[in-house]
Amino acid sequence: MGLMDLVWPVFFPALGAIAALVNIWWKRHSGASALRVFLMWQLAIGLGLSYIYAGFGHLVFPDQVAESIGWTPGSPFQREVGMWDFSIGIVGLLCLKFRSIWFWTAIVIAFGIFSIGAGIGHVYELVVHGDMSINNAGPVMYMDLLYPVFLGVLLFLCARRHDTFQSTRIEAD
Repeated sequence: MGLMDLVWPVFFPALGAIAALVNIWWKRHSGASALRVFLMWQLAIGLGLSYIYAGFGHLVFPDQVAESIGWTPGSPFQREVGMWDFSIGIVGLLCLKFRSIWFWTAIVIAFGIFSIGAGIGHVYELVVHGDMSINNAGPVMYMDLLYPVFLGVLLFLCARRHDTFQSTRIEAD
């Protein structure tokens, strides 16, 4: 188990937070505007780049990723998980272009269903089968369970401060 195994699940959300804070400082955002900017960068980098990275791993290095999760190498499910990860990552990046509260809500819901479901699967594998593999019982499990909740709370706070029925575009420049 290397340092990157422990760090990568939080690397992209941390990078998204740094990008958001730089944007907030540079453009002098405050209040609701700063919150929207923070969410936008979490969706684009924290979710988007993170899941493109994960998808790349599942698709290009399937046997290594399978072993790190405790799966049998050669599983065809690697391609399916890899394509999901890659596609949700692309949609996350699109949040930089499409700043509709509805678009952001859709991605948070879709990501939340998958991620929390995957997190519950990790817990199941840990409890029932004793799978202590780094990418089953390590930081990935916690991020799968907690990061969608974090994004959901940010989205809820943004929606509360945004008249979603008057305008669907979120200004977060």
